[in-house]
Amino acid sequence: MPYLLISTQIRMECGPTIVGDVDSDKDLMEYLGATLQQMLGNNFKEWRTPHSPRVVLDMLERRGWRVVGMTGIGQTCAWTLHKPLSHHDKKHEKVTNGEVAAQSTQKLSDMDLS
Repeated sequence: MPYLLISTQIRMECGPTIVGDVDSDKDLMEYLGATLQQMLGNNFKEWRTPHSPRVVLDMLERRGWRVVGMTGIGQTCAWTLHKPLSHHDKKHEKVTNGEVAAQSTQKLSDMDLS
C-alpha cells in the first residue's frame, strides 16, 4: 500500500485527523493511535486519530512516508503521502484487477521466444 491520504476539517491545530479507510493497514492505524469509526449520516467507516495533522505527518515521516501533495477543499485540508514499495514488494507482488498476485521474475534470456 504505497499511498496514504490524510485529512482534517476546520481546525488543523488540534485534530482529529482522518488517516484511513476500512482497507487501511491496521498496524499503521494502531501506530497512529487511530480508531475505526462511522460518523452519523455516513455509510462508510474511517480511521480517526485524536492527533493534529502535524503530529500525524511527523509520525508518518518516521515510518518512511513522504508528502507528495496537499490541498485545501473548503474547510478541509488533505495530504497525499507516498512510501516506496520495498525491494521485496516490487519483486514478488503486482496488482491485477484489484487483487495482489504473485509475479514471476523470469529473465528474458531464460524465456522461449520462438
